[in-house]
Amino acid sequence: MYILSIDQGTTGTTTALVNKRGKIIASSNIEFKQIYPEPGWVEHNPEDIWKSVKKSVKKTLDLSKVDPKKIKAIGITNQRETTVMWDKDNGEIVHNAIVWQCKRTTQFCESLKKKGLEKIIFKKTGLLVDPYFSGSKMRWLTKFAKSKKIPIADLLTGTIDTYLLWRLTKGASFKTDVSNASRTQLMNLKTLDWDDELLKIFGVPKSILPEIADTNSNFGETKGLSFLPDGIPIMSMIGDQQSALFGQAAFSAGQSKCTFGTGSFILLNTGEDLVFSKHKLLTTVAWKLSGEKAKYALEGGAFICGAAVQWLRDGLGLIKESSEIEKLAKAVKTTDGVQFVPSLSGLSAPYWDPNSRGSFLGITRGTKKEHLALATLEAMALQNVDILNSMEKDLGKKIKSLKVDGGAVSNNTLMQLQSDYLGVKIAKPKQTETTVLGAAYLAGLGIGLWKSQKELESLIGIDREFKPAIKKKEREARLAEWSRAVYATMEYSNPT
Repeated sequence: MYILSIDQGTTGTTTALVNKRGKIIASSNIEFKQIYPEPGWVEHNPEDIWKSVKKSVKKTLDLSKVDPKKIKAIGITNQRETTVMWDKDNGEIVHNAIVWQCKRTTQFCESLKKKGLEKIIFKKTGLLVDPYFSGSKMRWLTKFAKSKKIPIADLLTGTIDTYLLWRLTKGASFKTDVSNASRTQLMNLKTLDWDDELLKIFGVPKSILPEIADTNSNFGETKGLSFLPDGIPIMSMIGDQQSALFGQAAFSAGQSKCTFGTGSFILLNTGEDLVFSKHKLLTTVAWKLSGEKAKYALEGGAFICGAAVQWLRDGLGLIKESSEIEKLAKAVKTTDGVQFVPSLSGLSAPYWDPNSRGSFLGITRGTKKEHLALATLEAMALQNVDILNSMEKDLGKKIKSLKVDGGAVSNNTLMQLQSDYLGVKIAKPKQTETTVLGAAYLAGLGIGLWKSQKELESLIGIDREFKPAIKKKEREARLAEWSRAVYATMEYSNPT
């Protein structure tokens, strides 16, 4: 008996087969093309995404030698705010998917702020007005469809979870879950339903939006697929960061995690309490299990984390493989004064500056690629300090430890830097792909493969802990340097 978990991410799709012991027995990742039609714009071809899902599932099944008939349920987790629109009859895509990193709706978002609508939106959604979220993207796609004379009544729109569900069920199911819906800026956090006032503000018709369901509902069954048999129930859908929180077994209020992926995201479970940040963090739905009340979380994210390493590889050609970054960084003891602010897609929490562009500062003729590599790893860690500090201010207390996951946690240098600059213990799990595991655990709960969250806790172990190895004065000095670099970058990007 197995659970198939599909993690549809920003740069690729990972699928995994998980057994009753909660172990990944086989997995595969298929990357797909990133599309940059204009500066600050980011798109995906939805067909590329779908092909990556098919290829990844097939490869995982081939590696595992498991008969697909033994798959008892499917869980889906996904890049959250990325939005797609398609024809409900033939599935034809209206436009490439608009990725969460895309800044094309910045002007519209600024207009909402000028109209004084930011407070209303934040009170209802826990989200700041920013092109990051799906609502303004859905508005853009709706206006695009109208410009092409496409009848809105013929269309559907949603985040990637909804699109994959529609494809997996051959159009029979059109749903999303509360965690993904909470990222659209169109769902009310208290009612857990689409909000008419928000829909009017963003100009999105309710008729084209999916039904909102509990996170581990029966969303539908596979139908008409070449790579999976009919009748497998899709038993969970959840946003990737919430999935990682669940996959870390951070089930209780006060528990937190940081996922190092394309971006880095810290989530703190606040239980059934809606905590609204006073320090520019986000309030989001963590999950809602069937028959239970919704669980909420505080969130702060940095848009660029692992993507910075990919940029060194693909954009600058400093490395051939992402895994080379640690060896390169370890070749020098310090950055020799070089600072990197990786705002390659704007700055997110706690600054929220969509206009900000990335910068290297402090470069001399003696600067080598090794210094740039170390500066990149340091920046990946330092941006998380800003987020955690804001989180502690909202809570009024210190966070003593942080669970970590994602691809970059294999980089021990980065993990030690993170512990040093945060001044807290870092705990790395034995299975670091907790995003894909979270969706699997939720689906397994849905079919009764695991009876309780307590049983799931027993499946997760700690592989390694990292403890701070620098003194408080050194930490404070480094954080001060980082702060100066961030504000210098913002000032350059926003000339008066």
